[in-house]
Amino acid sequence: MSDKRIFILSYSFKLYFPFILLLVSFCTADAQESEIGKTIQAKSFNPSTLLWYKSSAAKWEDALPVGNGRLGAMIFGRNNEEQIQLNEDTYWSGGPYSTVVKGGYKSLPEIQQLIFKGEYLKAHNLYGRTLMGYPVEQQKYQSLGNLHLFFTNEKEIAAYYRWLDLNTGISSVQYVSDGVTYRRDIFSSAADQVIAIRLSADQPGKISFSANLRGVRNQAHSNYATDYFQMNGNAKGELVLTGKSADYMGVEGKLRYEARVKAITEGGTVSVNDYTLIVENATAVTLYIVAATNFVNYKDVSADAHQRVEEYLAAIANKSYDVIRERHISDYQRLFNRLSFSLPVTENSYLPTNERKENNTTISDPSLAALAYQFGRYILISSSRPGTQPANLQGIWNDNQNPMWDSKYTTNINTEMNYWMAESSNLAECAEPLIKMVTELTDQGSQVAKEHYGCNGWVFHQNTDLWRVAAPMDGPTWGTFTTGGAWLCTHLWEHFLYTRDTQYLREIYPVIKGAVQFFSEFLIKHPNGKWLVTNPSTSPENFPASPGNGKYFDEVTGSFLPGTSICAGSSIDMQLLNDLFSYYIRATEIMNMDKDFAEKIKEIRQQLVPPQIAKDGTLQEWMDDWAQTEHPHRHISHLYGLYPGNIFSVKRTPQWINACRNTLIERGDESSSWSRAWKAALWTRLRDGNHAYKIMKGYFKETSNPQFFANKGFPIQVDGTLGIPAAISEMIVQSQEGVIELLPALPDEWHEGTINGLRARGAFELNVHWQKKKVKNVTITSIKGEPCNIRPGIKCEIRNSSGKKVKIKIQKDGTISFPTAAGETYLLTAL
Repeated sequence: MSDKRIFILSYSFKLYFPFILLLVSFCTADAQESEIGKTIQAKSFNPSTLLWYKSSAAKWEDALPVGNGRLGAMIFGRNNEEQIQLNEDTYWSGGPYSTVVKGGYKSLPEIQQLIFKGEYLKAHNLYGRTLMGYPVEQQKYQSLGNLHLFFTNEKEIAAYYRWLDLNTGISSVQYVSDGVTYRRDIFSSAADQVIAIRLSADQPGKISFSANLRGVRNQAHSNYATDYFQMNGNAKGELVLTGKSADYMGVEGKLRYEARVKAITEGGTVSVNDYTLIVENATAVTLYIVAATNFVNYKDVSADAHQRVEEYLAAIANKSYDVIRERHISDYQRLFNRLSFSLPVTENSYLPTNERKENNTTISDPSLAALAYQFGRYILISSSRPGTQPANLQGIWNDNQNPMWDSKYTTNINTEMNYWMAESSNLAECAEPLIKMVTELTDQGSQVAKEHYGCNGWVFHQNTDLWRVAAPMDGPTWGTFTTGGAWLCTHLWEHFLYTRDTQYLREIYPVIKGAVQFFSEFLIKHPNGKWLVTNPSTSPENFPASPGNGKYFDEVTGSFLPGTSICAGSSIDMQLLNDLFSYYIRATEIMNMDKDFAEKIKEIRQQLVPPQIAKDGTLQEWMDDWAQTEHPHRHISHLYGLYPGNIFSVKRTPQWINACRNTLIERGDESSSWSRAWKAALWTRLRDGNHAYKIMKGYFKETSNPQFFANKGFPIQVDGTLGIPAAISEMIVQSQEGVIELLPALPDEWHEGTINGLRARGAFELNVHWQKKKVKNVTITSIKGEPCNIRPGIKCEIRNSSGKKVKIKIQKDGTISFPTAAGETYLLTAL
């Protein structure tokens, strides 16, 4: 068969495969779910899309998550008493509030002069008294409740399996008790805004249990006792949970919520006694969970939670479980099936997921990385959909009314890391909640710019919550990070680079311009007369060994700190602003507007502090050559310009690369979960895939939970969970410099593999297949018809979808350039 016919057939298959797959999934979903236990035994499942375990979750951090972007659940998979912990993404403490302090800007000149004089502690204290937001802290993401199922005849069990099928977004548990095989299938449907729990048995009349839908109170502090909940049954035979959010820091709890559980039985009976639902002698049972709050937006809580819940239940009243499941699968696979990923499989690949993770540093299991990649995509799909809130520090899953770091949006690395993978892994829509949050932050952000700094535009710091507050918080050590908004703006720009959507660019242009406008006024001339610097500034959470810095008692936090982090012109600030100014200038060129202001920004950009190399050969983290007081440190903020930024480049700026490498070596590989994910991505930009993979393996074994959630030993975080897939994408394709570079940092163990559906800047979609660490073939789909510049690292030819050879131009560095047409697909084949 000719290459042309092969390509046409493969192109047709690519075009229609998603529809075929969807049809097959509808016809075979029940069979697939019932057969997964057998495929585990037979080792015939896909180890890159199935997580499975031999026991139930011992603690909340071990549970398996489901989510539809708004409603989340953590499933323990227990037999005697099952627990399903519930979240709704708008249930937070407090209500609409502001942390803006009027007139704070009056003290700014004095603070700046103290910093320039080296009187950092005095500057710290004055900043704390006059420029910190008030309240100093922010609101907390809350747990909605817990559904408990008490089984009467399932105490002794055997043949236990618990799994999460990433192909369908359904989590299941199956076991045998007294000769009966029981199973539960659970999913959170975005299509119907409901969590469905299907209980079944292979013998009739064997399912009996009682259920409670329990609320959660903040029992740690008596002053939080303004939250409440009530548990009831209603005349419809449903469980009902209603409640109110907690007052916190003087902010009234204005959220009201309602959750309900409805049971549909096949055989047997169902009844409600007070707040207990009772099912007896059923053959199958479906439980539907719906929930809502009165939240409309960050300024408006006027909705009716009860009415919303009524509407959710009415919408599913005439739908069977099979229809609801099929609608869930269809909606979920519309996103998940855009990308498939396979790496070499070994015997270790078929072990339970927790055992695979434990073994992966000593036994080769490349497919584990593919599983982590797809689990990350699953988590983003499950926690961030158009119309929902962005994924917070814990995604949408939280069991504690006092979660670590309030489970909010930490924007000196964590929130950004949550979304690094969104564009490249073909989940651009999942970034919509983040983009919307950035636009909302300009509201209080513009007030903070005016009242705290005396500037136009808008500014945002290192944390926010549901209510989109923007002022400095926690204390001067953390709050002086004025470039949090600038960093978030990079995600707005990246979305444009991946989509080339000029209408979208016009919509978000005022947001980017507002950030640029603030810094054009906030930057101040350094006493050396050469540089423009941010002042005050900080390098996130790292304490420099600046003159006179050391342990002291901080009046804002009321605690001893290792010192202050306050400074002028930190390296990350300069790098972020260099990127911000550069893509703002590019945006003005694309849209042919604001030319005079763009020229002014060009002049300002030239005066930013340039990168500097310290006497120890590392990249300086601060404007002055200071050491750090904490060794090693988890943050690598001054390498933002290597990744995810575009300041440092092996090819374009080789003079800085050794300093970047030395910095990574100095910080070490071992650290917190999210730090390892960042380091892995940084090593890929240095083209060292083996080092990046070594860090990944350590993440899998040492710092991630059994299901890849980050932060082992602590409440989960999703930053590392979502950061690792971003690093994996960088191993296979990099496109930050206007060229699609293939396999730039491939580990030796990934000697062969295939990834279909990966996205690249310039609005291209790629199917990449490689053997012996060399590109075999690549299918390139041009979304917008942009010119394609690609560096495959091999001799090749390119043909269009008609099989016609494309005329190409080959540059000295091996880059191949050719024009494309929007919607056309091209096949690059090794010669």
